[in-house]
Amino acid sequence: MMSIQGASPETQAAGKSRIRRQVERMGKMVTEFLEFTRGDKTTSNVIETDYAQFVNEIIDELRPELTARSVAIELATPLPRATVLIDPTRLVHVFYNLVGNACDAMTGGGKIQIRLARKHPEVVTEIEDGGKGIPPQMAQRLFEPFATYGKAGGTGLGLSICKRVIEDHHGRIEVRSEPGHGAIFLFTLPLVASTE
Repeated sequence: MMSIQGASPETQAAGKSRIRRQVERMGKMVTEFLEFTRGDKTTSNVIETDYAQFVNEIIDELRPELTARSVAIELATPLPRATVLIDPTRLVHVFYNLVGNACDAMTGGGKIQIRLARKHPEVVTEIEDGGKGIPPQMAQRLFEPFATYGKAGGTGLGLSICKRVIEDHHGRIEVRSEPGHGAIFLFTLPLVASTE
């Protein structure tokens, strides 16, 4: 293994950045394995949440990383007034996973669109990418544990965990895709009665 002590500052910075990304990737894999094996069907930390504000905050957190990967992210619809009962930590994981997958599907950059809509008695979230799409036979298996498509270094657990989280919130998740036309991941969450 070559020492980076004698390397230029730029080479050292690049090396440290690679190490940091690898550590983050390994940490994510460990987290996914733990979440998957936990088998916990509870949403014990649920709170009443302004969903539009929640989504806006996630987009603001994700934007710098996506910009660095030449990917734009935008809300394609006006934000509806919607209050949901969620476990924010678990739902953030769903957004990070779906947006991360969308970003990975567009290796040359592109745009991710997020759409929110109130459809009584739930709020619908769509995350659309401009990637190459998913073949129908793979789309049917995508939420199964260890199913992967077009992604190197993944565990194949991310989408099955997303499915579990959404179902634990009494929602549903699905994918719509035509090869060559990107993919849309859609999930629903029940509205709190006062905002229905």
